[in-house]
Amino acid sequence: QVQLVESGGGLVQPGGSLRLSCTASGNFIGINALGWYRQGPDKEYKDRELVARILSSDITDYGDSVKGRFTISTDNAKTTVYLQMNSLKPEDTAMYYCHLDYRDLWTNYNYWGQGTQVTVSA
Repeated sequence: QVQLVESGGGLVQPGGSLRLSCTASGNFIGINALGWYRQGPDKEYKDRELVARILSSDITDYGDSVKGRFTISTDNAKTTVYLQMNSLKPEDTAMYYCHLDYRDLWTNYNYWGQGTQVTVSA
């Protein structure tokens, strides 16, 4: 059983900041990557785009549209990620989904959180 607990999100004015967090728990051997994707209002599941993620090697990976504005970090246990979003723009409006890429002894798996809404509007 795997669980992702997301928090943060909400309504913010352009230029403002928000912080998202996601904690992963459950029966897995290790985490390959933990991070955030987003799906815009008129987009489908297959169009979810990478926002930011941390790989098991501690390498961070950002979507081009958020580089320089968003920062992802993790706790010591590497089971919680924090996404600090600064200089938010209306085009950042989307449902943000925490994503976990994890493994057991034999296989890699993917798991999505329920999502948290971020709305950037004056």
